[in-house]
Amino acid sequence: MESRTTSRRTFLSLSMGLPLGAALAACGTSGPTRAGGASGGSSGGAGKAAASYWYLSVQPQEGVRTRALERFNKANPNSRVAGTTFQNDAYKTKIKTAIGAGQAPTIIWGWGGGTLRTYVKAGQVEDLTSWFEQNPAVKDRLFPSSFGAATIDGKIYAMPCETVQPVVLFYNKKLFEQIGAQPPQSWGDIMDLVPKFNAKGIAPFSLGGQSRWTNMMWLEFLFDRIGGSEVFQAVFDGQKDAWSHPAAIQALTKMQELIKANGFIKGFSSITADSNADQALLYTGKAAMMLHGAWTYGGMLHDGGDFVPGGHLGYMNFPPVEGGKGDPSDTVGNPGQYLSISSKATPEQKEIAKKFFATGVLGDQEVKEWVDTGGVPIVKGADSAFAASKDADFLKFIYGIASNAKTFAQSWDQALSPTAAEVLLDNIAKLFQLSISPQQFTTNMNAVIGK
Repeated sequence: MESRTTSRRTFLSLSMGLPLGAALAACGTSGPTRAGGASGGSSGGAGKAAASYWYLSVQPQEGVRTRALERFNKANPNSRVAGTTFQNDAYKTKIKTAIGAGQAPTIIWGWGGGTLRTYVKAGQVEDLTSWFEQNPAVKDRLFPSSFGAATIDGKIYAMPCETVQPVVLFYNKKLFEQIGAQPPQSWGDIMDLVPKFNAKGIAPFSLGGQSRWTNMMWLEFLFDRIGGSEVFQAVFDGQKDAWSHPAAIQALTKMQELIKANGFIKGFSSITADSNADQALLYTGKAAMMLHGAWTYGGMLHDGGDFVPGGHLGYMNFPPVEGGKGDPSDTVGNPGQYLSISSKATPEQKEIAKKFFATGVLGDQEVKEWVDTGGVPIVKGADSAFAASKDADFLKFIYGIASNAKTFAQSWDQALSPTAAEVLLDNIAKLFQLSISPQQFTTNMNAVIGK
């Protein structure tokens, strides 16, 4: 049995005040974890392809992944990897079906956490613990907190890759100047700002509520800021009635108070995040603030005209809640993306995959390309590439958030099993629509703890 300490490390990615030179954060451009692009393409697979690799097609991330694969194949003509790309939602369906049928690609791209745990329990992915022990240089160059979501019951089942993406509070500086206010330094400040923005016909917060997981980010921070990281940790550990913790009830109640106070854009439940409509509300001045993943920065940079280049976008960590026990340096989001090896692959395919992990993942050119997309790779020392970037200020901010976080928690819907995550998202939508109470929410969620 795993100890509570091991479990905490499994769910929570702990940076424990690592010095800046030893820790990295990241943002994506439009969110490899949350967006989609053209599907069904393939790359790097011509000729003698002995291993296969599926990944997401959203741009510009797809280009970075594809070019890394092409460089590996060029350097290893007899150990090639064939790549195939999919849209986000299509990929989730396809990979689940393929793994269940024993027909998974050699290399499985994913988010770690709860989904990886289901693969492990079914014996569908390789245990990489001993491989990392035999190749310490591979592990040592990566951001330590990225291994939390790759670790199940104390063993490593995935290679962390790409970028770290914390959730941050964005705001429109011009709108704050318009009402003569400062960014919120506490939950009380947030509630005070709501009527001030509404009086000017400005929505306090943008929200793509139809996507559901966007609502979840609010609860992730309120749970943490009020009760500390141990509140959701108890849920992850499968403790009976863990959702009924007093801090959870308080967080859910405060959430509905903000909604009832018209804290969000009217009609938020019909706005989608995949269309970037929530971002547009911020940069067009219709909403003053937005709680979202760092991956949205690139979308606002690309689509927002002068908004980002003109210095009108502000950003900060989520503020503390008065009287709360949580550490205000804590963050939540995606500690990384993850590559696993199918247990059904042939010995030759497994060796090619490991060679790709050791020599083809996060090489110097790939690190530079991630920075060029507005992301910070999970490689120690990658911050040396920030200076030449036009987005240096944002990159340093994201780097600081993750490297200073005592706890970097994985997004709930990725930390939980797919079954529990779907029930969670359904109940969060109902909570935000005010169709269930905090107590009903906790009752419904307690019923699926450990499932």
